[in-house]
Amino acid sequence: MSNYKLLKGFSKLTDAEKLRLVVSGLDDSSDALSTLKSFHHPDRAVQQTLSAFSENTLSNYALPFGVAPNFLINGKVYMVPMVIEESSVVAAASSAASFWAARGGFEAEAQKVEKVGQLHFLFKGDRDKLFLAEAAICRYLREGVRQITARMEARGGGILNIELKDHSEKIDHYFQLHVGFDTVDAMGANYINSVLEEFTSLLGDYFEHTPGFTQDDFEPLMAILSNYTPNCLVTVSVGCNLEEFGVVGGLRADEFTRRFMQAVHIAEVDVYRATTHNKGIMNGTDAVILATGNDFRAVEAGVHAYAARSGQYRSLSKAELENGQFRFSLEMPLAVGTLGGLTRLHPLAALALKILGNPSAKELMMIAAAAGLANNFAALRSLVTTGIQSGHMKMHLPNIMRQYQASPDEIQQAISFFAGKKISHQSVETFINNLRNRKH
Repeated sequence: MSNYKLLKGFSKLTDAEKLRLVVSGLDDSSDALSTLKSFHHPDRAVQQTLSAFSENTLSNYALPFGVAPNFLINGKVYMVPMVIEESSVVAAASSAASFWAARGGFEAEAQKVEKVGQLHFLFKGDRDKLFLAEAAICRYLREGVRQITARMEARGGGILNIELKDHSEKIDHYFQLHVGFDTVDAMGANYINSVLEEFTSLLGDYFEHTPGFTQDDFEPLMAILSNYTPNCLVTVSVGCNLEEFGVVGGLRADEFTRRFMQAVHIAEVDVYRATTHNKGIMNGTDAVILATGNDFRAVEAGVHAYAARSGQYRSLSKAELENGQFRFSLEMPLAVGTLGGLTRLHPLAALALKILGNPSAKELMMIAAAAGLANNFAALRSLVTTGIQSGHMKMHLPNIMRQYQASPDEIQQAISFFAGKKISHQSVETFINNLRNRKH
């Protein structure tokens, strides 16, 4: 039970004061305080770094940092860091990676790297004059942000394009500048937003000082990057001839691929299945995104928007069989960075990138997509053969046992007992009760 009241100035309190105030509203305040402090990093400097990443930090929320070995991508072997609380995801990625490493591995390509920002504004002047001035406006804006874009341009990036769009048929007087950026190895959110906000000021100046326009014609609404990046695309695929499959989950290669392709096709036409199908992809992709200090919420938003670009939410992956050759592929937008943000500030994110060989943003796109395809393959392989619960519950068994405060010896006995048996919470509860009753 908790008991809190409205506060002012909470953010100005010291860390110790915040801790005491938060736990004071709980019945078990002493235990709560001990729990929060137990997750503080023992190195004070590291803890200060972690605390500075967010606001009103009380402690650190720990998630497992693991690796999936044997990812062969474009002929190079990777040990892929993954941050996720579900052991079956890492196990599935590792299994699928090994399966496909024996069959040539993953082929991947970062096709495009354009990120998007938008300046939304109302324009109440002459529309035709506005579009006649579009080229001049674009030149004026580019020239006005030279100081901001110079360093990015020196690294090979910068502003790719500026397009004036009229959306006044949707909202009265609503226009936007739709701007494409190449941010090279940086995620680039701060860079993009800085450019767009400067565009806002510059566009106001342009209307105020250009004949045919007035300052009253223009009302800026907001300037912000978009997390929908359909031109920042990565593709990844695996494939082999049917003979290389052998027997999969007790099924002959032809029967396995038939069922596998049907499962993918269902995810292309049924939104309920497509949602879970794509969630399975994001199990792998998000785990890599988190491990490397990238923004998984932005990636998720962009990916799911892309999955619905046809007007219906569909599978991101595709399966094909032609002339005895099976191919399983994935195309998705992935706006990531390997410079800036948490990618170098967070000690484990920096280490994750080091484990990956300090990849470029394009290379990280390919690795994260490969992890997504691996998890998708592993899930579908289980679904169309043995079923998903057998492997999932086997991996989850130790966690179920820990809910009953099981000792390491009891967990080992449970693993031995349930080998080859179906596992459920009820069956585990029965097992632990019987085991403990025999001891008394």
